[in-house]
Amino acid sequence: MSRVVSLLLGAALLCGHGVFCRRVVSGQKVCFADLKHPCYKMAYFHELSSRVSFQEARLACESEGGALLSLENEAEQKLIESMLQNLTKPGTGISDGDFWIGLWRNGEGQTFGACPDLYQWSDGSGSQYRNWYTDEPSCGSEKCVVMYHQPTANPGLGGPYLYQWNDDRCNMKHNYICKYEPEINPTSPVEKTYFTNQPGDTHQNVVVTEAGIIPNLIYVVIPTIPLLLLILVAFGTCCFQMLHKSKGRTKTSPTQSTLWISKSTRKESGMEV
Repeated sequence: MSRVVSLLLGAALLCGHGVFCRRVVSGQKVCFADLKHPCYKMAYFHELSSRVSFQEARLACESEGGALLSLENEAEQKLIESMLQNLTKPGTGISDGDFWIGLWRNGEGQTFGACPDLYQWSDGSGSQYRNWYTDEPSCGSEKCVVMYHQPTANPGLGGPYLYQWNDDRCNMKHNYICKYEPEINPTSPVEKTYFTNQPGDTHQNVVVTEAGIIPNLIYVVIPTIPLLLLILVAFGTCCFQMLHKSKGRTKTSPTQSTLWISKSTRKESGMEV
């Protein structure tokens, strides 16, 4: 029960009545600085060609120390929905595009009866929470699960295609959501903390870790350091030589004549013939 309350509070912290509403940005890791909530990352690709298969999404999350999203209960489902609403609010240019989550069916499953019971979480979670869309899962060759996100699609029998789950072919290309262990002090070079204004919430905050710009700048700047040093040395040498030549022109040459011509007119003695 305490975990459910904690996740509901997390949803309120992210965006709720009377609290600060933080926009979630694609590719940012969102952490709650209370050691209770996991961290999450929404990976949305506007270009369809950039979206990935289930296995590619899984490897991408695991390469960063996380896993594809597993959902423990309805409260966590609502938290993710709130984050997606912030990610896709009007004006962001983000539209339709389902998200891979970590639920999948390994091996040849049955098409009737026990098929829904064969789905498991890729991170090993034993959660039995499910949020299937009407008439899903359809099973067959569709073994990997997405969270619907099609706000512009016409509603179906189960209502709008938003946030419910659907099984799909694992080689289809979609966005994805990663989940990480809680971080009280994110280690990324840049972090921003946003505090709520809700009465009674003490030191509850959301840390949005931006891990995109600074590391990229480091990778660009470090290889150019030798070239910058070479340019600096060449510039310094050039300035030194110009200064040395300038001083040389002001000195008297040792071979320069010291003779001088008087300005007074000398009288020459007359010669008589």
